[in-house]
Amino acid sequence: MQKRTLGQLEVSALGLGCMGMSFGLGPAADEGEMITLIRAAVDRGVTFFDTAQVYGPYTNEALVGKALEPFRHRVVIATKFGFMFDENGKQVPGLNSRPDSIRSTVDGSLQRLRVETIDLLYQHRVDPDVPIEDVAGTVKELIDAGKVKHFGLSEAGVKNIRRAHAVQPVTALQSEYSIWWREPEEQILPTLEELGIGFVPFSPLGKGFLTGKIDETTTFDPSDFRNTVPRFAPENRKANQAIVDLVKRIAAEKNVTPAQIALAWCLAQKPWIVPIPGTTKLHRLEENLGAVNVELSEDDLRRIDAASALAVGARYSAGAQKMIDR
Repeated sequence: MQKRTLGQLEVSALGLGCMGMSFGLGPAADEGEMITLIRAAVDRGVTFFDTAQVYGPYTNEALVGKALEPFRHRVVIATKFGFMFDENGKQVPGLNSRPDSIRSTVDGSLQRLRVETIDLLYQHRVDPDVPIEDVAGTVKELIDAGKVKHFGLSEAGVKNIRRAHAVQPVTALQSEYSIWWREPEEQILPTLEELGIGFVPFSPLGKGFLTGKIDETTTFDPSDFRNTVPRFAPENRKANQAIVDLVKRIAAEKNVTPAQIALAWCLAQKPWIVPIPGTTKLHRLEENLGAVNVELSEDDLRRIDAASALAVGARYSAGAQKMIDR
């Protein structure tokens, strides 16, 4: 497996997003099967694994911790804080990045992940009620205390990236980025390049749409969050099919899969980009990892640029969009 560098942190060129194993895409998968899958990723050279407190809540961190405990010194585990929970550990509406909450929830993450130090700790969403300097300062204290190694932000805008980075250097920013969602190119990527911050795209396969396995007739489990995503409304899926059709054509030309083209496209954008596609299936894991060997020509990239400019539909519901800092 090829390696890439996020800030000063070396990881595999592709990571594994673990959210969907426990949360967000329908019922949780079988724990034993997911432990086997995560360990298969390690065997295939993946060293970068992504989870968060809110996935479950908490159950995904526990799964990742159990799966990776035997390989602790070979892998990099990233998790996130910043959502709000009640006294029973159930997620409730709102954000919470108060310093005391960061400290207490990080202690919980350390226990669930079965580690003494969190390799990469992200603020999951910018909390408008807590100055980003206070957040960065608290993470800096945790780094000094040996509980955290690197600081990250998720879905943060340019102003807050700069303000946080001035207090505690930011290793990586995680945000959605793919052939059909390219907003980060406008302001985010130039800022990251200037500051030496790595970029970790989530949903690099367009929440599954770019694999070519979803069309306007596809139905999702009632608990699948894609039911709330405007871009997945049937009329938008139908309109965006032209993007997938092009990806399929390029894939056929190279005798690879649409998913491999979508991931290769992300990897081709910058050498400090590390996508984290998720899956619950071994054959999909192996397919995704094959993307590191796919080369796209300048003509391929131009064709994709032209098609992706036609994408329609918001990527989040209005309520979820309010939590995005831009």
